[in-house]
Parts: sequence; C-alpha cells; structure tokens
Amino acid sequence: MADMFDYLNWRGDVPFSADPFNEVDGLILAELAYTNFENEFPANASISVQDVRDAFFARHTREELLESSSWSAKAALFLEEMSEGARYRGTRLCGYINEIDREKDAQIAAVTFLLDDGTAFVAFRGTDGSLVGWKEDFDLSYLTATEGQRRAVVYMNEAGRSINRPLRTGGHSKGGNFAVYAAAFCAPEISERILSVYSYDGPGFRREIVDSDEYMRILPRVCSIVPDTSIIGRLLASKCEHRVVESRNTGIAQHDGFSWELLRNRFVEALPTETGRMIEAAMGDWLEQTDDETLRSFTETIFTLFEATGQETFSDMGARKLKSAEAMLAGMADLPKEKRRELRTLLKRLVASGGSMAAAHLPGRQGRLQAEESDAGRL
Repeated sequence: MADMFDYLNWRGDVPFSADPFNEVDGLILAELAYTNFENEFPANASISVQDVRDAFFARHTREELLESSSWSAKAALFLEEMSEGARYRGTRLCGYINEIDREKDAQIAAVTFLLDDGTAFVAFRGTDGSLVGWKEDFDLSYLTATEGQRRAVVYMNEAGRSINRPLRTGGHSKGGNFAVYAAAFCAPEISERILSVYSYDGPGFRREIVDSDEYMRILPRVCSIVPDTSIIGRLLASKCEHRVVESRNTGIAQHDGFSWELLRNRFVEALPTETGRMIEAAMGDWLEQTDDETLRSFTETIFTLFEATGQETFSDMGARKLKSAEAMLAGMADLPKEKRRELRTLLKRLVASGGSMAAAHLPGRQGRLQAEESDAGRL
C-alpha cells in the first residue's frame, strides 16, 4: 500500500483539471498546517509554494525533520514534491497565523492555500505539543464553544471576505473540529461558498452543537475519516457517518495520518472491528456518566499537575521524565483531599467503562455475566 509521499510522487504531475481535488489532497494540506511558517510569510500577501520551500529549508534540514519524534514534523517535506509537480506548483499560501493564549486556554494555527483549480483550502492545525493546546482538547467536553473554536470562525470569515473563490476547509485532530465548527458558524454568505469540509480523526461536539441548525446545514458537506482504533475522532457527538480507513499502526498511534494507507487517490477503507466499536462505546459511556462541572474540575486538576512540572510542552516533559514525574507526584500530594478523591474516582470510572464494554463483546453468557459484574462494581 502507499502513503501520502507516494501519492505526491506518483500523481503530483496530474493537474486538478484531470483529477479533481480529493480526500488525500485534503489531508496533505491539513498536515502542512502543522509546519511552523512563522518567518516565511510576508504581511498581507500570498507567497508561492516554491518560495515557502526555499525559506523553510534555509532554516531546516531534511535530516532534522526525519529525525524528529513528532508525527507531523515530516509534513514540511511535502513542499519539495509540491513545488515541482503540475498539481501543486502553482499553489500560493497566505493568511498564516499561530496563536497561543494561555490566559484563555486557546491554541490555534491556520493557513490558506490558493489552488490551481480556482478554489482555496483553509487548513486548521491540530493540537500542537503545548499544554495549552491539549487543555483546550479537554475543554471541548464541557464547553459549548472554546476560545480556539471562536477564533476559527473569525479566521474563516476573514479568509472568505478576502478571497473571492469557492472554499474548502479541513484539519487533522482538533484542526478537523475547528474546520467543522468554523464552516457551520461562519457568516452565512461565506458558509454557502464552502464546497466540502474534511475532518481527519477530529473530535466531535457537545449535543447542543450537533443539534443546531447551523451544524445540520453544513453536515452534508462534511467528510469525516477515522482509523479503526480512533480515540480522538470518536470523542463526543458528530452525527457524521465516519469512514474507517486502514492504518499501518496500532492503537492510539493510528491517529498519525502518515500511517493511513491509500490506493491511487483514495484512502483504503477498513471494516470497523470490535476493538474500534468498544473504544467508541467506552468513551461515550464515560462522558455520559460525568457532568460538566466534574469534567471541568477534572481538567483543571490534571493540568495543574502537568503545569507543576514547569514545562510548557509534552516534549519537554518527556525529555525530563524523572524530574516531571517527581513534580507531578509532589503536586498530587498538595491537592486538597477531595480533589485527589475526585481524580481517582473519574479515572476508575473510565477504566470500568472500558472493562464493561470489553466484557459485553465476549461471546454468550460469559460476556453478559461479566458485563453485569462490571456494571455492578461501578455503582
């Protein structure tokens, strides 16, 4: 099977006029949104993909990207193939933003691609390695709208008003959530110009969002793609019929879009497995049992422990594992007794939900009995 680099190598010379924009193109652009373009963009102007490539690789090497532990770091290598092939060499980039607001727990980055087919693709970055970015992911479970989602709407409105083209939008992980939210809640005259919305293993929304008129209007244009053992993409509600795709990885590592397998211009579809259904049910069961105030308190407590390490990213915490673990244990000891009890209770409930769902999938009477025992232990 092939991956996105194979796609650019084999089909990069096929223009959009011969093979229209597809889901693989969308993920390539969504992954590129993870690249730090901070120093490459002139103010209030677009820049060619070739100039972006030259500026970026004046500061970075291929070896540096390939050796990175980040799933998304190698996305910048797309720029090399894109600059040469007929499909993308006429592409221009504009509107790059990268904002982290610690006061409001907001992390958003986005970039807009002006394509040769006369359309624009608004790409929202997924969660970066910052604690702020991950905390906002947790916030999605108990807030109707996060600050990042509101800023995504502002970005979509500004892009739509400054670019007189049909629009597409998308993102990977939280970027997919932002793309759907922005497409639904941007100005009506801009929303009606959106051709399609791509959510690549992006989390869903609270029930009041998916039941809204705005969300229902954009829903027919949403393409949601998830790997089989998706956890992120099956969080919360969506009303989307997820397309399940093959991944070379297992478990949570399937979240890495570079592991998704494709054939020509489509991802290879996979039949949902019992494991995938169990994960979806367990996460839903846990969230349904937990009220908003408890989720808020849980999130605040968890990230108080993370912040006790003195680090700003999970990479920094990983590089200083012993020091970070010691700081978190000390922070746990400093928590009020009721907070410690609440944290343990919620984590036990999550484990119990998973156990109940796993037992329910065992064959025959044994599965029913174990599921009942697990449920009884949870009460």
